[in-house]
Amino acid sequence: MSSGDEQRELRADELASTTPRSGPIGGDIAAILEGFGTRFRIPVLTSRHSQTSVMGLFALINGVISIAILSVAAVVSGQAFIFPSLGPTAFLLFYTPTLPAASPRNTVFGHAIGIGAGYLALVIFGLTEAAPALATEVTWARVGAAAVSLGLTSGFMVWFKVPHPPAGATTLIVSLGILKTPAELAVLMVAVVLMVGQGLVINRLAGIDYPSWAPKLS
Repeated sequence: MSSGDEQRELRADELASTTPRSGPIGGDIAAILEGFGTRFRIPVLTSRHSQTSVMGLFALINGVISIAILSVAAVVSGQAFIFPSLGPTAFLLFYTPTLPAASPRNTVFGHAIGIGAGYLALVIFGLTEAAPALATEVTWARVGAAAVSLGLTSGFMVWFKVPHPPAGATTLIVSLGILKTPAELAVLMVAVVLMVGQGLVINRLAGIDYPSWAPKLS
């Protein structure tokens, strides 16, 4: 075997050893479980990290923990910290944490853009004092607010290079009037930060190269 072939095989081996194994359903859950098994010396977890049943159980437990953290914050503060758009954010943080969309920067800025665009749409269409769309009828003004908010959110996430798909749900929550007061919007952002903190802890404990802020350049 030539030295060139040996070098290519060596590079391939190095790549294989540093690339997370995604398991049968894609994503990084298998790699996260393998990392936990290795760090905490749990042989059964290390050996079964790629089984669909084990990954599903991890997703279930992690989802419960995510909502539990926000529920505790809600009880202590008396504010509603649980929002529909945080569900898909949690899934991104623990299913594909190495994607740019799951980075802390994209998550925080994405939701912030969604909130800002949603509130701006309410102002444009004179709906800041209107009852939520789900409690009344859907008017043309509400349709316009929803469309404008989603358009602005999509555009600004691309322009600022911070795509985070769940922010599209956040902006509709605001533009439909479900959450619209400054206090409610501030609580929503605090909930996002809490979710990101959990993602940082879980992924780092598992040995996943989850960024501290901005996504890592490939």
